[in-house]
Amino acid sequence: MPANLTPQYHEAEKNYREAKTTQEKIAWLEEMLAVMPKHKGTDHLRAELRTKIANLTNSMGKKAATAHVSMKIEKAGAAQIAVIGPPNSGKSQIVASITNAKPNVAAYPYTTQSATPGMMHYENVQIQLIDTPPFGEQPPEWWLINIIRRADALLIMVDLSVDAMTQADELINLLKEKNIVLGKKPEEEDEDSPITYKKVLLVGNKADLDMDGRKYRDLQEMFGALPTIATNATSNLDELKKRIFEMLDVIRVYTKTPGQKADMTDPIVLETGSTLGMAAMQIHKSLAQKMKYARVWGSGKFDGMMVKRDHVLQDGDIIELHV
Repeated sequence: MPANLTPQYHEAEKNYREAKTTQEKIAWLEEMLAVMPKHKGTDHLRAELRTKIANLTNSMGKKAATAHVSMKIEKAGAAQIAVIGPPNSGKSQIVASITNAKPNVAAYPYTTQSATPGMMHYENVQIQLIDTPPFGEQPPEWWLINIIRRADALLIMVDLSVDAMTQADELINLLKEKNIVLGKKPEEEDEDSPITYKKVLLVGNKADLDMDGRKYRDLQEMFGALPTIATNATSNLDELKKRIFEMLDVIRVYTKTPGQKADMTDPIVLETGSTLGMAAMQIHKSLAQKMKYARVWGSGKFDGMMVKRDHVLQDGDIIELHV
């Protein structure tokens, strides 16, 4: 199968060949991986690029290699959400208010110079938020774009005390230039497309400075296709947490063993529309293979009814697996 590489790939390849430093070479190799069509025709090339990245990383000094690896934040909790925005939009203060993270917070721009993860608790689910450096006049660092691509969803923070519409428009256009598009992937989208689609919540921050709410209404009108919310660092934070969870479009499923009560403290988190078989696979691959049937409480017509692996689960369902 031919690779059918895109113009974006060839542009990244050209930049890779012209790169002067090891860090730059790694950056463009990772960009090539990100924009490369995903099919069997590119499997060999994909493996080749990963080998080059590993060799270049190993060739760097220990300190530099550690810094490179540290820019890749491992996912934790039910989902990973990158929080992005322009300078002084207040995103670091919001992240500090709703998670256990302690990013730098100050009244001047560009205080955040690295990515800081933190865990947000919503009911019985933990969601990882990553506070990131602001998007300003200079192009974003290569590793920041990689964090955004790997995240499950985005929180875009804009400042309602200034021109929030321009802020949002510029940021969204910048993401488009990097082949990152907001919203669900269209069903008719070519599987070889290099475009990455991201769930998103657009947050109008500093709502207390938008006295009559006009700027937020303008923001909603301009970006009506995106879910939006107005907030500030001291109010509407519970609603913000709820909207973040809803943005993920996931369900919580609980397990029980025969003759015992269900554990309602640690749910399995799955995409909406997931089946019993998918839930079993997330618990353990061998369990999914051995499972004969299950009983379900919640979405079934009768509590404890027997269902097969193609049964579509609902939020709050309790499942009892039988092998």
